[in-house]
Amino acid sequence: MPATLQLFPLGDFPLVEPGQNVGELIAASLEKNGLALMAGDALVVAQKIISKAENRYVNLANIVPSPEALSLAERAEKDPRQMELVLRESTEVVKVRPGVVIVEHRNGYVHANAGIDKSNIPNSEGEPRVLLLPENPDASARTLMETLSRYSGVAVKIIINDSFGRAWRNGTVGVAIGTAGFDPLFNQVGERDLYGNVLEVTEAAVADELAAAASLVMGQAAEACPVVLARGLSLRAADMGSRSLIRDKDRDMFR
Repeated sequence: MPATLQLFPLGDFPLVEPGQNVGELIAASLEKNGLALMAGDALVVAQKIISKAENRYVNLANIVPSPEALSLAERAEKDPRQMELVLRESTEVVKVRPGVVIVEHRNGYVHANAGIDKSNIPNSEGEPRVLLLPENPDASARTLMETLSRYSGVAVKIIINDSFGRAWRNGTVGVAIGTAGFDPLFNQVGERDLYGNVLEVTEAAVADELAAAASLVMGQAAEACPVVLARGLSLRAADMGSRSLIRDKDRDMFR
C-alpha cells in the first residue's frame, strides 16, 4: 500500500448523454485538466455517468406495477412503479420499512432500492424518469480500461463506484460495483504484524477503500466531478472483476 495517495478530480467534466463513449470523454478531460496517465494509476468513475451513457433511463409513465409491486409499495410507502423496477432489478427482497427497501441486486450486492435513483438526471413532470445501475458494471469497467489503455499506452485500473448505506452506521460511503485490471482485495493472511504476530484474517477491500476516498472528492450534489484519477497505488494486476467483494450467502450471518 502507498505511503502517499494522490487524488486528482477531473474538473469541468461534460454532461453525459446516452450513446456517448465515456472512455473518449475521460481521455479528453484528462488532456483538458493537464493530466497524463502513468503506470499504476487508477480511475474511479461514478456509476451515474456509465448508466447515462448506456441509456439506463426508464420513464415511470411506461411502467405498469404488478400485484407484488403494489404490495411492496404499500409496505414501503413508495411509488408502485419504482417498486416494480426494484423487483425487476433484484433477486430477493431482504428488508422493508417505510421509506426503504433493501434488496439483493441481480449483480449480487445488497443495498437500498436496487440502486435506482432520480437525482442528478434530467426530469420533468410529464416524463418522470429514474436511472438504473449499469447492466454489467464489470464489463463496463473492462471497456473503459481497454479504451483508456489504447489512448495512453498505460494499463490503467478502473473502479466504477456508487454510494451505499451501511447496516450499523449512518451515512453513505462509496463502494466499488465494478472493477477491471486489478485484484479488488488485498489478502495479507500469513504476513506478520508489527510485533511478529501472524495475520489470520486480514483482507482489505482496497477497491472499496479507494471508491470511498474518491467519493469525497466527487461529492454527491452539484459538483459535476464524476471521475477521479488516483495515483500512488500498488494494486496487484489481475484479470478479474468486483465479484470477489461480495460475501457468499452461506457466509452471510445476517440474512
